[in-house]
Amino acid sequence: MPKLIDCIDAVCFDLDGTLVDTAPDLTSAANMMLLILGGRPLPEERVAAFIGGGIDEFVAKVVEASHVKSDPAQHAAANALFRNLYGQRVFQHSRVYAGVEQTLRALHGLGRKLFCVTNKESRFTLPLLRSAGLSGFFASVLCADRLEDRKPSPNMLLAACNDAGVSPSRTLLVGDSGADVGAAQAAGCRVVAVDYGYHGGVPLAQLQPDGVVSRFQDILELSVGAQQGCHALRAIA
Repeated sequence: MPKLIDCIDAVCFDLDGTLVDTAPDLTSAANMMLLILGGRPLPEERVAAFIGGGIDEFVAKVVEASHVKSDPAQHAAANALFRNLYGQRVFQHSRVYAGVEQTLRALHGLGRKLFCVTNKESRFTLPLLRSAGLSGFFASVLCADRLEDRKPSPNMLLAACNDAGVSPSRTLLVGDSGADVGAAQAAGCRVVAVDYGYHGGVPLAQLQPDGVVSRFQDILELSVGAQQGCHALRAIA
C-alpha cells in the first residue's frame, strides 16, 4: 500500500499542541493575569483544555473558569493584559515535541512544501517559531489575525494551497483538534491528528481524519488503503 506522505505535495502544520507544547507559558501568563485580576490560579491541564481557539476565546474561558466577574470593558482589559504577559514569555518553558525537527527535516528532503497554519496571532507565532528554531522549515506561516480566518474555517489552508501551487487534495494538514480536522475537511485536504495535543477530550478518531498518531514522526509511515489510493479525493464539506 502507498504511504500517505507519497500522496501529497505540501504539508501544513498546526502549532500549539502539534509542533510545540505551549501550555506551560500560556498557563504562566494566564495565572499571572488572574492574580492581577483577583482570581484563583488554574492547573496547567485545565488551561491546556482552553487552547486552540485564539486568544480572545482562551482568555474568556480562563476568566470564567477562575470565577472572575467580567463585564465587556473588563474582558477587553483582561485580553490586553494577557497579551502583554504572554508576549514576554512565549518560549520560556514551552518545548518542541519529540520527533518534530527530524520529521520536518525528512519532509524537506522528500521535497515537500511545508507551512505553519495556526489560530495563534502572528505577534506571538513568529517569535515563538524563531525561539523554537523552527522558522526555517516553513515556506510561509499563516496566522488567524482575522477572526474569519480562524480554523475550522478553511481560509488559511486554501491560501497555503494557493501559495504552494498545490491542489487541496494533494495537501495534508497535521493538527491536534477538531478545528484542524474540520478546516481540512472543509478545504478538501487530507488530515492527520496527533493525539498528544490539546483536543479538549474530543475523541479525534470519531471525526474521521485520514489517520491518528501518537508520535509526530509516525506521519511519515501512515499508509493509504488500497481502495482509497493516492487519487481518491476528499469531498469538500
